[in-house]
Amino acid sequence: MSTTVPSPTSLRSLLGGGQGWAYLLLPFIPIAVALDVAGASAPFVFFASALGVIPTAALMGRATEELADRAGPGIGGLLNVTFGNAPELIIALFALGEGLHEVVKASLIGSILGNTLLVLGAAMFFGGLKVDRRGGQSFNRTAASAQSSMLLLAAAAMLMPAIFELIEGQGLPSPGAERVHYGSTVEQLSFAVAVVLILSYVAGLVFSLRTHRDLFNPEVAEEEAEARAQPWSVRRSVVFLAIAGALVGLMSEILVGSISKAAHDVGLSEFFIGVIVVAIVGNAAEHWVAVLVARKDKMDLAVNIAIGSSAQIALFVAPVLVLVSFVLGPFPMPLVFNGLELGAIFLAVIIAIHVTNEGESTWYEGLQLLAVYLVLAIAFFVA
Repeated sequence: MSTTVPSPTSLRSLLGGGQGWAYLLLPFIPIAVALDVAGASAPFVFFASALGVIPTAALMGRATEELADRAGPGIGGLLNVTFGNAPELIIALFALGEGLHEVVKASLIGSILGNTLLVLGAAMFFGGLKVDRRGGQSFNRTAASAQSSMLLLAAAAMLMPAIFELIEGQGLPSPGAERVHYGSTVEQLSFAVAVVLILSYVAGLVFSLRTHRDLFNPEVAEEEAEARAQPWSVRRSVVFLAIAGALVGLMSEILVGSISKAAHDVGLSEFFIGVIVVAIVGNAAEHWVAVLVARKDKMDLAVNIAIGSSAQIALFVAPVLVLVSFVLGPFPMPLVFNGLELGAIFLAVIIAIHVTNEGESTWYEGLQLLAVYLVLAIAFFVA
């Protein structure tokens, strides 16, 4: 779920079944398959498969939490961060296989922006309205700053291949560019940067799950722990995790296969679909969780989910996709983003550092974050 995660037991006890709404979208799984087999219009196939991803992601998250609960805090935290963004990673892998590199990179940027601005903003806004205190809500400033610092490190590392390409190569791609093939030097640079980011990610796991575990895994009140649902057995958890993984793969294949034609038919660019639609769909269940726990006045967990998930995308998912692209797809995918993506990501990181610096939040700060996200979405739409 994020690089620095709370224990799965505390997460499930705080949610109180808050992801149940996602399972109402289960009928869209057979609907998407039927539409795809029948050769229906691409926009209908795309949106049906996009909605079908949401319940499979929720099921994968629940099964992972159940396994993590039984594995202990160390292994449990590792399971959570490994499978937390699995739906989005699977979608990106299918897109890599199709050579849709700009869609993949747009979805990565969109996930970071979505978590940092949309999710954190919604959590602060709705949490602040629910609590309705003059002083607002508070959260652990040290933990939030650690996550924001990791995100800043990743953003700086992701910027360097673009700077190199500006100085030595053919320049940055334009928003909406389809297939851009760079030289071997920038591909090698991206490979090296990916390795460094993954090593930083591993160090972050050690920091949050071992050396500073108490900081990122607060104790749960006894009454909350007793209120959690009956735990699943290991066998049941593994079975549902396998089922969810297979369904996510199926929906992802249909989704990616319909992106290009759906974008053309509805008049949207693949860039906008990647940076907004795919990014939101891949993390919809997790986004809802952040808002729920914020309304329960658990802003530590809400900030953890939002900022921590962004850090995981930048430090783990993005570099893994770069490494995998050397063996999957028509050619390697370098970490070269267009100017609009780079500007947006640095704005988001600066804002994340600013809003987490004080360890307090209000509904108005949340509204401001949502406004920034809306402005960026409009810019991506017209690009």
